Amino acid sequence: MNRGFRVLTSVLLAAAYAAVAVPAGLNLARADWAPQSASESAPPPAQQVPGQLSGPGTITALEDSAPVPEPKVLAGLLDQALAFEGGAFAATVADAATGQVLYNRSGRQPRIPASNMKLLTAAAALSVLGPDERFDTSVLRGGKPGTLVLRGGGDSLLTAGESERRGGPAGTLGRAGLATLAAATAKALRAEKAGGELAILVDDSAYAGPVISPGWDPADVASGQVGPVYPLAMYAGRASAGGAYAADPALAAGQAFRAALAEELAGSGLSVAGTVARGTAPAQAAELARVESAPVADQVDYMLQESDNYVAEVLARNTALASGKPGSFGGGTEAVREAVARLGVPTEGMLITDASGLSLRNRVSTVQLAAVVAAITNGANTSLRAGLSGLPIAGLSGTLDSRYTLENQAGAGLVRAKTGTLNAVTALTGYVVTAENRLLVFSFVANDLSNSTAQARAAADRAAALLAGCGCR
Repeated sequence: MNRGFRVLTSVLLAAAYAAVAVPAGLNLARADWAPQSASESAPPPAQQVPGQLSGPGTITALEDSAPVPEPKVLAGLLDQALAFEGGAFAATVADAATGQVLYNRSGRQPRIPASNMKLLTAAAALSVLGPDERFDTSVLRGGKPGTLVLRGGGDSLLTAGESERRGGPAGTLGRAGLATLAAATAKALRAEKAGGELAILVDDSAYAGPVISPGWDPADVASGQVGPVYPLAMYAGRASAGGAYAADPALAAGQAFRAALAEELAGSGLSVAGTVARGTAPAQAAELARVESAPVADQVDYMLQESDNYVAEVLARNTALASGKPGSFGGGTEAVREAVARLGVPTEGMLITDASGLSLRNRVSTVQLAAVVAAITNGANTSLRAGLSGLPIAGLSGTLDSRYTLENQAGAGLVRAKTGTLNAVTALTGYVVTAENRLLVFSFVANDLSNSTAQARAAADRAAALLAGCGCR
């Protein structure tokens, strides 16, 4: 990226966070995709566009009177922007203040959404679990003397080191560290002044069923797109930070804990056996120590910014458990579908076979994807607001940080969206505030690409940039 553009994007950054931040209370209950009464009148005050944005006071406020793009004009511009050789887009654009669909091209046709599926997972996790929920990793007394049980409670972002105390998404990975857990465990054990050898068992029984989804292409697993899913994992299922996925993330975490505990107990009269096995603690077993994960809001941000497949699958299983369902792939997909339906998202034709979007069997329409973004932005469910900051910003963060840099610079710092890419799929779903201060939600999804992924991605970026600068009247 050239230096001049970096200067431009740094100037835009402060404005971007406010200009695309959706104000609390904005409601899309009148969306065209939702049932409407023939006698429906103006929405109540709580559903109308608020007077100002959350963010710096220098950003112009959204107003009811801000011009809405003219659908016919917008259609002509978007048809041109979305055109490319080697495929075609399904697309939906809606006005946030009224819910009016301004542009619709095959919008109700189910498509493979790729990682745009993570938007559904994010909405489900935030609405069911809540943004402040945390997941425990604990050490319990085993059923036999000298046995300790490391129990996973759904934190896939553990690290082998000490717990990080940083707040926000930047401290999500490693908010809970196994070295910190080992130190607390050792402190409790030393207080008992016991001796002998300790055996470490790993309890990963919170989840059920296969650890690899039958909907995943084995080649994608082999190439490192995702790994086996457990309720106890370091580095989002990886053996080390930035490394390959662990063959058995739960046992890898157990070995890291064992090593840290052995170091903590050196010279104390207690030793730790060199091998780690699976097992469970008896009911009502005494807890020696625990660490807590980053809150769900930060994990959702991490998942969306990094498009992390593993974290998406873990969040879906945790959502399933909170919904009274098995912590399995099937339980997770059922929980996600039911949660988004409760949020008012239409589910006709929707097929969810994983939570990350890696499966080619998923089918979600652009109308449904836009409705999910509407639910996140509308303020009706305050828990969903935490999902706003997770969407990458064009040219600045996450999976959009290297896009809108040379081509489509008009969208840099303004477009906020989730990306999606598979071999023959490109998707982009998010929201913008237009040049005339109108908030729009959009979804662009292209399937059956023929060696044209780069062209499709450029077209989606071009269309989103057009919306950001739109007067379109």
